Amino acid sequence: MSTYRLDKLFDPLSVAVVGASPRAGSLGGIVLSGLQQGGYRGALYAINPKHDAVFGIPCHASLGALASAPDLVIVTTPAHAVPDVIDDAIGVGAQTAIVLTAGLGHGPASLAETIGLRARAAGLRLVGPNCLGVLAPRASLNASFARQLPRQGPVALISQSGAIAAGVVEWAIQRQVGFSGVVSLGDAIDVDFGDCLDYFAEDASTSVIVLYVEAITNARKFLSAARKAARIKPVIVIKAGRHEQGARAAATHTGALAGSDLVYDAAFRRAGCLRVFDLDDLFTAISTLAVRKPFAGDRLAILTNGGGLGVLAVDRLEDVGGKLAAISENTLTQLDAALPATWSRANPVDVIGDAPARRYADAMSLLLADDGNDAVLVMNCPTALTSAQDAADAVIAAAKATGGNGAGTKPVFSVWLGSAPDRKQQFEDAGIPSYDTEAAAIAGITQLMTLQRTGAALLEIPPPLSESIAPDRDKARNAIQRAAAEARTWLNPVEVSDLLDAYGITATPVRLAADGRHAASVAGEFLARGEPCVVKIQSRDIVHKSDVDGVRLGLASAEAVQQAADGILARARVSRPDARIDGVTVQPMILRPHARELIIGVAVDPTFGPVILFGHGGTAVEVIDDKAMALLPLDLAKARDLIAGTRVSRLLRGYRNVAAADAGIIADILVRVSRLIEDQQEIIGIDLNPVFCDEKGAVALDARVQIALGSSDLPGRRDFAIRPYPRELEAIATLPDGSRIAVRPLRATDAHAILDMLGHCSADDLQMRFFAAMRSVDMVLIARLTQLDYAREMAFVAIDPASHDILGVARLHGDANHDQAEYAIIIRSDRQGRGIGHELMTRLVAFARAESYRAITGQVLAENGRMLDMCRKLGFQVTQNETGDSTLMVQYRL
Repeated sequence: MSTYRLDKLFDPLSVAVVGASPRAGSLGGIVLSGLQQGGYRGALYAINPKHDAVFGIPCHASLGALASAPDLVIVTTPAHAVPDVIDDAIGVGAQTAIVLTAGLGHGPASLAETIGLRARAAGLRLVGPNCLGVLAPRASLNASFARQLPRQGPVALISQSGAIAAGVVEWAIQRQVGFSGVVSLGDAIDVDFGDCLDYFAEDASTSVIVLYVEAITNARKFLSAARKAARIKPVIVIKAGRHEQGARAAATHTGALAGSDLVYDAAFRRAGCLRVFDLDDLFTAISTLAVRKPFAGDRLAILTNGGGLGVLAVDRLEDVGGKLAAISENTLTQLDAALPATWSRANPVDVIGDAPARRYADAMSLLLADDGNDAVLVMNCPTALTSAQDAADAVIAAAKATGGNGAGTKPVFSVWLGSAPDRKQQFEDAGIPSYDTEAAAIAGITQLMTLQRTGAALLEIPPPLSESIAPDRDKARNAIQRAAAEARTWLNPVEVSDLLDAYGITATPVRLAADGRHAASVAGEFLARGEPCVVKIQSRDIVHKSDVDGVRLGLASAEAVQQAADGILARARVSRPDARIDGVTVQPMILRPHARELIIGVAVDPTFGPVILFGHGGTAVEVIDDKAMALLPLDLAKARDLIAGTRVSRLLRGYRNVAAADAGIIADILVRVSRLIEDQQEIIGIDLNPVFCDEKGAVALDARVQIALGSSDLPGRRDFAIRPYPRELEAIATLPDGSRIAVRPLRATDAHAILDMLGHCSADDLQMRFFAAMRSVDMVLIARLTQLDYAREMAFVAIDPASHDILGVARLHGDANHDQAEYAIIIRSDRQGRGIGHELMTRLVAFARAESYRAITGQVLAENGRMLDMCRKLGFQVTQNETGDSTLMVQYRL
């Protein structure tokens, strides 16, 4: 349901408290009192048949006794009574409910599941059960048992923990940080993270969203909402339970990490959220973002009257990978003239302990004017020589005079050691975040820098592959089906080789041999080329070959191969008499002395579906512990980011006499593995380990692939957390004039082609599409147009098969409730009148119907006669816009 009726949750005209009681310490009494003390201005009802009045409010026996339905029902009754209360709320037509009561259980037969099913069927939005409640300062609404209502402000808090929500609210009250809303989700049987993210993303009074997460249940809904919200405003996440999984055995190195915190980290990163790891960092992020938005750049200038404090700040900046700005020669010269000869003549700019307010002001003005830095951190150590208050006043005045911390100007941050709360507030009222220590300041500054980089990454246009991926899907299917036909969950090496070859992933050739003599025979082709051989045990039951001493390297003759194979088989039968042994594999030995050993793997996470791992490979992969994970699917840009998140990426760049490895081919392989997983639904595990990579390229020396044999073996497998490119919607269409066009979903890599298409559109056509004169189109807009979330939007492009030019694009954007979708369309001006628009719109309608939308809507300028004619022919209803302007509303009911 997403945002459906949530406006009545955060700004209800009437509230009923079921279970209201005058008894001291009762939940119903605390909630009713909190509503009164918070100054709630709407109609307030007390529901309890045992009392005539509670705290001066007349009591009603039931919700049915009210003259009109309340917008919000707060349930504080014992657990056994909650289902009847929810039935009553549905019966009177209430729109939202908060169930504070705990103890409703979990699972199909629980009271929680019962009320959830009933509420969803009736359209009653329900928060809880087992939650703190909801606080909406803008509406003076304390619909919770929090101790007090915080002030109104720009922060929205969505928490799975009532205790954390209450604690953050108490902290915020002390720091005078305000909230647009606070939601304690509790068991979240209806309203969840995705719903609240969608609501606060569109809420004009919210500028930052904070999440406290214990577990995500609907990964696709969460990520879709989080990605949307993070493109609009900062989203901060703190997640508990980072180490609960611990080490455990698994069939693959990658599989051991499925369900781990690494996957959550990858999910938050992919969504564009800033993750923090403790309450100190959370409070720092909230207090910083309540005052200052993220900014471009990462070069920090530091101004201080204490050299030691400046050095500590630099140390912390380097700890977190920050960048100390260089001071320009011109600024140095001006600082020399303004400061005493003993100043530091470097960054940090130490103006000496006796610095009066004038010295602070002069240095601040010069640093703010210096183009060599992107932000200024100013700090003060109190001394008896000067006034800390005067210095603060001077800094604030200098920042205002030079535009510091104004819209689009250079940000300023402050640390006044030992300062009173009112001085911090003075800075923050001036738009300057203020911190207790230099470490907190560096944390806040780097959080803003990280958010800026994350936001830019969300709009990064991925490059196309160096060559198009054209997999041999039939060959891949045959390899999988051979294993499935024999009820094997692990592909044998020959099948793995065929599978990888079908997707253009280079691997060592492999031959399967039943015994030593057979192994010597198949080794002949490799030995004839002067290539020594490798022999390995082959058994579906032996996960790691080295565990049974099942590998022999550097075998230079047929006799050596035969002897090694016989020995491997004999040892395996002794070590693992229960194992089903198919024989041995024979491969040429790859000799690349400077190759880096890498690992690429795929596993299915129970929450987020398929995930991919990259890192330092080899037999010591767990000991080295250098890895990064990402959600699938991947494009080249995200593949490069994944590589950059490891230490081994630095080795790929080359060192001393070792040439740089071909990191580009690794990114290419990662994307090909992603495509393989998208196409072949049965695959639930891949380990390519090691993958040798050097300046000559990359080759997988060992590979294992696991498949599921039935739907019961596919936990979450078919549900990518991020909906992949819907390749099944690609088609060829014939236009009325007999010409043919390709029609397919829009891809992020189409950005430059879309820019070219818009360049072939007249000014009038652009105005018809964007409802404004478009003198130019920048790449930020292009990125927003082409980076689709297929879970809630779709766009089809028409392509000329000969030139591959995009001739037109029609898009559909669903609302948060998945109820209606708005369309937009533009066709190249020189290709109009051929039926391209009709073809694209027909496909949009079919897609919307398949996605169960109720209606397609759109706005069309009254002078756009061609579009209005096409809409009428397709069956759209055309009506006048309620605003009475020059646009008409069109709607197609599905």
